[in-house]
Amino acid sequence: QVQLVESGGGLVQPGESLRLSCTVSGTIFSIYTMGWYRQAPGKQRELVAVITSGGSTNHADFVKGRFTISRDNAESTVYLQMNSLKPEDTAVYFCNAVKYTWPGGNYWGQGTQVTVSS
Repeated sequence: QVQLVESGGGLVQPGESLRLSCTVSGTIFSIYTMGWYRQAPGKQRELVAVITSGGSTNHADFVKGRFTISRDNAESTVYLQMNSLKPEDTAVYFCNAVKYTWPGGNYWGQGTQVTVSS
């Protein structure tokens, strides 16, 4: 059974930093494309950043230069380093794992709350 467990969320002031972690169990982590999504109250879930099994990354324009996604295959963990946080970054952040090779797979974590407020 594939499980994704996020951690690292919390309450911070504008301009501060947080690092989110998502640890995957029950499968071979290294073959998954990993992503971070977020959902603010009343808004749709949106992609924040993605990292492929080969380590290629892509970040949404609204976080470029501030957030960085990375992965540690030995630890089966994906990270999201968030710097220069803004109030509009407040959301529940979700970890996602996708396996494109057959038979495929798409899994979500339970989410972790990030609140940026003075």
